[in-house]
Amino acid sequence: MEETTGLRERKKAATRLALHEAALRLATEHGLDRVTVEAIADAANVSRRTFSNYFSSKEEAIFHGDAVRLVRLLELVRRQPADAPPWAVLSGAAERLAVEAYGNAPPSWLVRRRQLRGHPGLVAHQIAAYTTIERELADDIAHRSTGPDLALRSRVLAATFLTTLRVAIQHWIDHPEGPLLDILRTALAEIASTPAVTCAPSTNGSGTG
Repeated sequence: MEETTGLRERKKAATRLALHEAALRLATEHGLDRVTVEAIADAANVSRRTFSNYFSSKEEAIFHGDAVRLVRLLELVRRQPADAPPWAVLSGAAERLAVEAYGNAPPSWLVRRRQLRGHPGLVAHQIAAYTTIERELADDIAHRSTGPDLALRSRVLAATFLTTLRVAIQHWIDHPEGPLLDILRTALAEIASTPAVTCAPSTNGSGTG
């Protein structure tokens, strides 16, 4: 039963990825506004109904890769030591993500990202996805920290971190001469030098604050 379930999930993941890649390719070739859901479904060799089972719009299909990376970021944060300083936790997770998700990005991917940059429909999805992750990151930071106004400080730290990550990735997409990891480390270090960027780590080592 578990093997059957695993196979089904892998097939779903493969279909979702095929739709994402088809949407990304068609949008860069023809422009997002000219691409239809039907065209994406045809390119991925599935029906329009199948597309709707996975995504609510072509914009969501295109943003799928970014959404997956944000979920992975959250997983990496939660794997960090419970008693580590919050900014070190976030930085460590971001550096691991840079290597995992962007370390072998082909030049064609960078070109596509530059072409689609700033499209209003995609920006809306980006804001929604980052806002969702921001809340979850803030909750994790709060459980690792102590002190007054903890909820507010955790939310500010999470938002600062995600903005730094987004800007570093965008800068790398525009200037891909070197690895993202180097740019990311520079950006994170710049923010870390600001005294206000801190939440006191938990003193009991349990991570529950």
